[in-house]
Amino acid sequence: MATNPYTSTLLPSSFSKSYNQTTKFVTIKPSIKCAAQQSLLHFPNNTISTTQHQHQPFQWNLLQRAAATVFDMFENVLVSHETETPLPKTSDPHVQICGNFAPVPEQSVKHNLTVTGTVPDCVNGVYVRNGANPLFEPVAGHHLFDGDGMVHAVTIDGNSVSYSCKLTETHRLVQEREIGRPMFPKAIGELHGHSGVARLALFYARSMLGLVDHSKGMGVANAGLIYFNNRLLAMSEDDLPYQIRITGSSDIETVGRYDFSKQLNSTMIAHPKVDPVTGEMFALSYDVVQKPYLKYFKFSKSGEKSPDVEIPLDMPTMMHDFAITENYVVVPDQQVVFKLQEMLKGGSPVMYDKNKMSRFGILSKNAENSDDMIWVDSPETFCFHLWNAWEEPETNEVVVIGSCMTPADSIFNECDENLESVLSEIRINLTTRKSTKRAILQESDQVNLEAGMVNRNMLGRKTRYAYLAIAEPWPKVSGFAKVDLLTGETKKFFYGDERYGGEPFFLPNDSSSGREDDGYVLSFVHDEKTWKSELQIINATSMEMEASIRLPSRVPYGFHGTFISSKDLAQQV
Repeated sequence: MATNPYTSTLLPSSFSKSYNQTTKFVTIKPSIKCAAQQSLLHFPNNTISTTQHQHQPFQWNLLQRAAATVFDMFENVLVSHETETPLPKTSDPHVQICGNFAPVPEQSVKHNLTVTGTVPDCVNGVYVRNGANPLFEPVAGHHLFDGDGMVHAVTIDGNSVSYSCKLTETHRLVQEREIGRPMFPKAIGELHGHSGVARLALFYARSMLGLVDHSKGMGVANAGLIYFNNRLLAMSEDDLPYQIRITGSSDIETVGRYDFSKQLNSTMIAHPKVDPVTGEMFALSYDVVQKPYLKYFKFSKSGEKSPDVEIPLDMPTMMHDFAITENYVVVPDQQVVFKLQEMLKGGSPVMYDKNKMSRFGILSKNAENSDDMIWVDSPETFCFHLWNAWEEPETNEVVVIGSCMTPADSIFNECDENLESVLSEIRINLTTRKSTKRAILQESDQVNLEAGMVNRNMLGRKTRYAYLAIAEPWPKVSGFAKVDLLTGETKKFFYGDERYGGEPFFLPNDSSSGREDDGYVLSFVHDEKTWKSELQIINATSMEMEASIRLPSRVPYGFHGTFISSKDLAQQV
């Protein structure tokens, strides 16, 4: 196994130098050694000190400085207590950010990248992908989903290709970088049990004294990306989106937290949907603390927001994704829920509720309230992602395509049972108010399929094909599958020995062939033997590689992406 040659000096050199001149940092964990690999991943020396507090911003007054010292001492005690017992795999940074899940430094634009093969004409623009890239080494628990957002961009104009990657300048990241260490709680990795309660109390005490400011959001913007109304938005469901701009030199810059001209004052999930026919964007917002726990809203093609539609739920529910059809939104109300009171009992606030019935809600896209929403039970169904949905008027059914995951909360809570992600078709009958569910692949062909998409020009309409990551060995992705949703026939493309990728992004060809699968699949691929990364472009019809672009630095395994054509990019705000 090759040793990782990269050192994650995530702070700009000038920043690190100026801070080290004023404060000597003593780290609790100077490096993270992966449990399953022999790569040693170095973080900058900016974790919490065991003997002294970190850099204090000059604008703090004497009371704030004294309080900060006391709070830091308390946190040292808390961290010492937390590290007395082994962390579960779902919050152990030695597992969660090991190998190519580890963070990388920001990279300024590198031009004239090496291309093998020929880039298809329609692949002209910029491919962007989001991911988690923690700025600071964790001092305690950390889940992959907790990392700061980083956008990777590959700009393509024929065989002229550029690459850059930058952290999204969230309010959270900006404050932590100024202070010199983590200050905001990590929603999944740290907020467990009594220590999670203590961390929340510590954070809000710091906030009350003005040491940190959470009034402008606490999100990391690390999950989704969407291009809407001439703006590229980076999203995580715990905050408003952040607007990102691709500059004329192919670099990346953060414009700022985006509230749609003061129209949006609540969080928005990371998977809004753009209707390919109307150009409207549809979204949900969920709250884990107070009612209403769920709201639905939409935006016109020009960005005008509709009034919120409150959807009554008995308890706050994990709702990472949803679906649209031509006339409806499809809302999954499933068995992974938020119960903050479980922390008082020593447990996790994100949990599987075996007594709850999973169900789907069908609501008109143009609904002004939820009075006519139809709820249909779907027992033991948890789809972290839904790939598409459509209407079949002849049977008055809504068909939903998603990957059903068991155990449902396995990506949040450690369990002994192996994870399975089964591509499924769920039929919701609007007349009988009943549902059926079937696995699309034959049992003998079953593989874990997670992360992917259908042809986005047909979103909300009946589609024949889906392009989905082969998530094996979990959580790595060894290739992708092109699945015929009608017959279950599957064609697979594997990246090769010890080579792994991420979400396959299907880019439709701009030709007029009329074939649904006329297009190309783009995916970052990392070679764990050579520790090199590339962008592969695969013909979705023939399932053969058309081109490979060698990248100048390692690209960690990440989350979701999109492609912005050069024509659309020229209209960017």
